[in-house]
Amino acid sequence: MSKKDKNPPKREEYKAADYYDLKTNAIRDLVEADESNSPPVSEQELRKYRSGLKVKIPDLVKVCFIKWWFPAAVCFFFLWGLGVYVSNTLDMLFITGIGLGIVTDLLTNNALRFFEPSPGAWGKWVMFYKKRYSSFVFNILYAYVLLMLVFFTYGAINYAITYIRGLPEVAAYLGVEPFIFGTLYLAYDTLLVQCRNTFRNIVSDARKPGR
Repeated sequence: MSKKDKNPPKREEYKAADYYDLKTNAIRDLVEADESNSPPVSEQELRKYRSGLKVKIPDLVKVCFIKWWFPAAVCFFFLWGLGVYVSNTLDMLFITGIGLGIVTDLLTNNALRFFEPSPGAWGKWVMFYKKRYSSFVFNILYAYVLLMLVFFTYGAINYAITYIRGLPEVAAYLGVEPFIFGTLYLAYDTLLVQCRNTFRNIVSDARKPGR
């Protein structure tokens, strides 16, 4: 066998070793990859590899839908579902407030964190965004505040209709149902969150040097 015939196996063996080293380094880089050692990728580049509809839905629409849907679902399952078994209004409000707070902490806020484009991007639209043990209690107390506002709004609307029609007794012209309940709940939540954001901006501006 000539020397020319012996060279190809050596070159093939060398290429196989290089290929093995390349794959080993790639696996090591993949395992050790995190936010600190990964190169930055633009949002436009990430969109090329995301599946789903190409229609751009504004973030505010997504947030409002999620924050509307869950309270509406609580209204359906609690106020409608338990209304046959719990006849006392205060008991029903107590149970519903706990349900709203738990759903907000475990489902609504986690759904917002999952769908937000980047960590913390939607925090400005959530009253208690950070996941803590104390946020569970705060979300229940906050749910009671929103529930009371919604409850008094229903009462005010029915009282206004009764007064306009000149009837002697207040009747439930506007009944509790998921769509209106979720809309009122979302409206008051948005109002209180914006008040908090405004207060934070005022405090932040007051702490700036030169003021």
